[in-house]
Amino acid sequence: MTLDGKTIAILIAPRGTEEPEFAQPKDAVEQAGGKVVVISLETGEAQTVNNDLDPGKTFTVDKAIGDVSADQFDGLVIPGGSVGADKLRASKEVVAFVHAFFEAGKPVAAICHAPWTLVEADVVKGRTLTSFPSLQTDIRNAGGNWVDQEVVVDKGLVTSRNPDDLPAFCAKLIEEVAEGRHAEQAASA
Repeated sequence: MTLDGKTIAILIAPRGTEEPEFAQPKDAVEQAGGKVVVISLETGEAQTVNNDLDPGKTFTVDKAIGDVSADQFDGLVIPGGSVGADKLRASKEVVAFVHAFFEAGKPVAAICHAPWTLVEADVVKGRTLTSFPSLQTDIRNAGGNWVDQEVVVDKGLVTSRNPDDLPAFCAKLIEEVAEGRHAEQAASA
């Protein structure tokens, strides 16, 4: 599938995003012909991690969260990493940005600890999704149906559990973005 003409936002925390969960989806979108815009809490550089503890590579941030809106993008990727995901979900601007993708029916892909941001954005109620296992109670408490599967697609929302699931996650991310808007991808009231 091709993503020619599509622009995808990918979030990265200033420090603590899991490197493979950021780099592999970014590369997959670019290889499919899509444009990726890296977004964080501020511009500059963002340091990733491997296995939550080991320093990873540094990536350039293209835009600060306050300088973008969901209507500029065709889809959103939210990588995990427990520290990075916690920083992102603590930002009201990030939470509002994520929520806006659901309001617009645009595809969203979240892996590992990233569904914490979905919980904060109040968009998991009535949806089936997966995540790193330690988030299952948070997802259920927010009204979601948590399952232990490699990849889950629910009305334009793609979720996976961990870096081992990245091949399936990236394939479904590309497929959902190529399909475009999903009318049933409405944010919960």
